[in-house]
Amino acid sequence: MENAAFKSGFATLIGRPNVGKSTLMNALIGQKIAITSNRPQTTRNRIQTVYTSGEGQIVFLDTPGIHKAKNKLGTYMVNVAERTMSEVDVIVWLVEPTDYIGAGEQHIIEQLKKTATPVILVINKIDTVRKDLLLTYIDLYRKQYDFAEIVPVSALKRDGLDVLISCIMKYLPYGEPFYDEDTVTDQPMRQIVAELIREKALKCLEEEVPHGIAVTIEMMKFKKRIVDIEATIICERESHKGIIIGRQGSMLKRIGSLARPEIEDLVENQVNLKLWVKVKKDWRDSDYLLKNFGYDPKDTE
Repeated sequence: MENAAFKSGFATLIGRPNVGKSTLMNALIGQKIAITSNRPQTTRNRIQTVYTSGEGQIVFLDTPGIHKAKNKLGTYMVNVAERTMSEVDVIVWLVEPTDYIGAGEQHIIEQLKKTATPVILVINKIDTVRKDLLLTYIDLYRKQYDFAEIVPVSALKRDGLDVLISCIMKYLPYGEPFYDEDTVTDQPMRQIVAELIREKALKCLEEEVPHGIAVTIEMMKFKKRIVDIEATIICERESHKGIIIGRQGSMLKRIGSLARPEIEDLVENQVNLKLWVKVKKDWRDSDYLLKNFGYDPKDTE
């Protein structure tokens, strides 16, 4: 890939929780790395994925949604998102198509005004609104901030993604790629597996449980024709443990059976998955447990 015209750089995806950042990133790189759910604050860590074409390489950082923190985990997530904005070549800000800019969006605009990094506004979910209303939404945002580009897309329908890639490439410096062309993420396999299990738990569980769960991989053993995986779902209360296990283990079985096919796609092998549930009271406010589960507050300093 020795090419004087090759571009290589970093782009961060930012936005309020639940605007479709992870769906967009998965669509752009053509593979499921970041977990998605219709619940806000699904992404907790900064996830790095890589898009490579003949023109260049974009290293995408998918950050947790910027929101008002309620505990130490929340503060960690917001710090990760806000710090990332000063470390990249271009910021990609995802919003929903709306004619109202709320307090969450205003907070992000204030953060953007502190940085000199070019900002591309991406209006996602355009498949959900009338085309003639899009100009109104674009105009509304244009008056708030001097965006480098404004790109309407539908991450779900994969509409407008080529235009977005071209716009991001414009703002990247020329240079050698950071990763081999077949690399799609820097996430360790265990972490992706843990996140896939957490995604299925988010889909299956009741409203009050999901934010209080973490998943740790206790064992991952590759044999000739099968991969043995043992994972623990961590929750904050005894009452939650019962909900996660379900009657005669039915909920835990459901989570496992939903996660298994996607893990098998990832490891390209048959998977024998065993799930356990443990209670760690108020882990989201414990520095020690946060670090234990991969959310080290020092990472944001």
